[in-house]
Amino acid sequence: MSLEAREVEVWRGRGRVAGPLSLEVRPGEVLAVVGPNGAGKSSLLAALSGELRCKAGDVFLEGRALHQWPSVERAQRLGVLLQESSLGFGFTALEVAVLGRSPHARRGGTASDLEVARAALDATDTQHLASRAYTTLSGGERQRVQLARVLAQLWTPPARGHRYLLLDEPTASLDLSHQHLVLERARAFAREGGAVLTVLHDLNLAARYADRITVLDQGRCVETGTPAGVLTPDLIANTFGLRVEVVSRPDLPGPLVIPMGRASPPP
Repeated sequence: MSLEAREVEVWRGRGRVAGPLSLEVRPGEVLAVVGPNGAGKSSLLAALSGELRCKAGDVFLEGRALHQWPSVERAQRLGVLLQESSLGFGFTALEVAVLGRSPHARRGGTASDLEVARAALDATDTQHLASRAYTTLSGGERQRVQLARVLAQLWTPPARGHRYLLLDEPTASLDLSHQHLVLERARAFAREGGAVLTVLHDLNLAARYADRITVLDQGRCVETGTPAGVLTPDLIANTFGLRVEVVSRPDLPGPLVIPMGRASPPP
């Protein structure tokens, strides 16, 4: 069982922004998608979440085409954190987190939705913001509250199958400490049997927290594999236009990428 893109092509307007490519998000692991600006990372995530329909190929959730899932059943298994989540109402942070429980309204449970929402706020270090109006929060605080909402959505495992968490640049507006907190939470979700795909710009964060890395460039998959196997000086120079030194350290789970300057363009 997995979330799988099979030879998908993603278009926006009249232009193809990603594909054809195939990719699999597996339970129990964190898959990081990296690549330069405009590589198609967010568009791929939009296709995997069902926000964009594929012009060719298709996305399958546990062997069933994504668009064939009833919306409530899909939402009980698949949660998405976008780069920006607009909300103009005067909800408190706790009320935003409770919104994540909507797909479970018809399901009973030993824990109330309010208890789950509070636990999700605690997991994202936003419990102290519970009574604050969402519109008064900083960008980083809003991002963590939105993550709490998505975690609350996926808190209750489905009776069958797995849970899938898609994160689109979840660390972009966060300070250094909370960048690691969010990705540690993603790793914990994977250890609990969930599947995580996260779009990242920071190669060192990808190396530290991902089990596998997929590199996109110009809408195509350049390489997929372990951090040590993918993050090589040649691949980074050719894809990102950056000279780097890649260092293996025994105290880190993945390699350390040290920028050395922009790569010279080919003659």
